[in-house]
Amino acid sequence: MTEPKRVTAAVLIIGNEILSGRTQDTNLAHLARTLNGWGIQVREARVVPDLEAEIVEAVNTLRARHDYLFTTGGIGPTHDDITAGCIASAFGVELVLDERIAAVVRSRPSPPEVMAARLRMAQVPRGAGLIDNPQGPPGFCIGNVYVMAGIPRIMQQMLASLEGRLERGVVLRSRSITAYVSEGQIAQGLGAIQQRHPQLDVGSYPFHRDGRYGTTLVLRGSDEAALDTAAAEVQALVRTLGVEPEDIVAG
Repeated sequence: MTEPKRVTAAVLIIGNEILSGRTQDTNLAHLARTLNGWGIQVREARVVPDLEAEIVEAVNTLRARHDYLFTTGGIGPTHDDITAGCIASAFGVELVLDERIAAVVRSRPSPPEVMAARLRMAQVPRGAGLIDNPQGPPGFCIGNVYVMAGIPRIMQQMLASLEGRLERGVVLRSRSITAYVSEGQIAQGLGAIQQRHPQLDVGSYPFHRDGRYGTTLVLRGSDEAALDTAAAEVQALVRTLGVEPEDIVAG
């Protein structure tokens, strides 16, 4: 039987404001959920500052390691929006003015000095394609790298425009079981379940709710039958501790 193809992706979040804590990133979660639904598994994420050497190194490392790399941030009109130039450097091509983007920018009249700054958003690596943006200037793609805005609402619209354009692989499904037991109580038994089902990812996530401690046990994989079997084993494990688990939630 042929092993289902896995298509993987990395996410590169660019911006000093993320690392300083001034801005809280929400793009990674949205990218991971959306891409997994398309059969593209996010396997790695990095956050880098607005420094050319670090961006270039991260781009070259991640694009070589995964089928796709998605970047967010650093494509605005200010001096620290250096992502486009860094992507050009990573691919060894020059940065050029894309007249298609420039037309979008010029459609909104601005004083000359403001327009000059806004036209920075029309500079892309030579040979780049565009990512649609109904809110304004497009993002761009080159090779397996997709460069999008950092503003969540705009990034989400750019990502939505890529649906159907990317290679798809196997879609991961999940089963979740919640129980009021500690991780320590189930650690050994959960490890045995993982060994019996090496094709699945088995994780435990503790919580505190209504004055009680508990654990949500999550199984992820592409084999629905194996997921159902392992989930039943997890429920049985919890019951051996004298606790009734909550119903299995499929995802």
